[in-house]
Amino acid sequence: MRIVSLVPNGTEILFAVGAGELVVGVSHECDFPEEARARPILTGSALTPGMTAAEVDAAVSAQVGSGASLYTLDEGRIAELAPDVIVTQQLCPVCAVSTEQVEGAVRPLPRCPEVVSLDPKSLADVFADVRRVGELTGRADRAGALLEGLQVRLDVVRATVAGNAGKPRPRVLALEWLDPPFAGGHWVPEMIAHAGGEDVIARPGDPSARLTWEQVAAADPDVIVVMPCGFDEAGAGAQIETMAARPEWQSLRAVRAGRVHPVDANGCFSRPGPRLVDGIERLAAIFHGEPPRISS
Repeated sequence: MRIVSLVPNGTEILFAVGAGELVVGVSHECDFPEEARARPILTGSALTPGMTAAEVDAAVSAQVGSGASLYTLDEGRIAELAPDVIVTQQLCPVCAVSTEQVEGAVRPLPRCPEVVSLDPKSLADVFADVRRVGELTGRADRAGALLEGLQVRLDVVRATVAGNAGKPRPRVLALEWLDPPFAGGHWVPEMIAHAGGEDVIARPGDPSARLTWEQVAAADPDVIVVMPCGFDEAGAGAQIETMAARPEWQSLRAVRAGRVHPVDANGCFSRPGPRLVDGIERLAAIFHGEPPRISS
């Protein structure tokens, strides 16, 4: 089987279930695990590098509004690779090449590959995708073992949260963009709940949503977790620094109290794969001060 994965979470899942040797092409954003970087890159960004957060938002809105894709796709190279399966998504036009764009690229091919779209909206959906990819690639046992390990780690977090049952749950705002502010959605509110917090804006399964600073101030969170899509923890910290002088940012209680936490959005929050559990563990450490540990 020859697989092209055009979404980072798909690539991570394929390698995690032991099917990495089947992957013959990836997107420009597929950077984990390290081995994935050695595969041919089949996509690119249509955005100009070096833009500010506000400029990126304006460009994305214009592109999506016009129906244009934010990504380029190397259709010729895909034809040369002759994949049996292409893994893509249609959940978010901003996050990766869409299923519609992929289907247009493969339609002229003499042998059409199977197009598999991963579109989870919850942790259960993510785990179902892991099982699905395992079955698709003949690695059902590996996928099952991976899921069992992830569940053990979630149980440890649950025990940590239960040990803090007498304390109030922190009211949390997850920001997946800062200028303008966007609330993290889909699986993020569920991650916050698993880690012992309460999302002050979104409910589990809700899509991410553009906010006004008035809405952010009215929510008055105890904790702000900054997870800008496309950034690691250092990049998220740099984005926070760009907000430091803005009055609407300075007015927030969580900012004044020093309870603003940058996190690795790319690795543990934006991409719906196994590392979401790493993200839940990170949130539990933020909320409760001690990282959950598996007892020996």
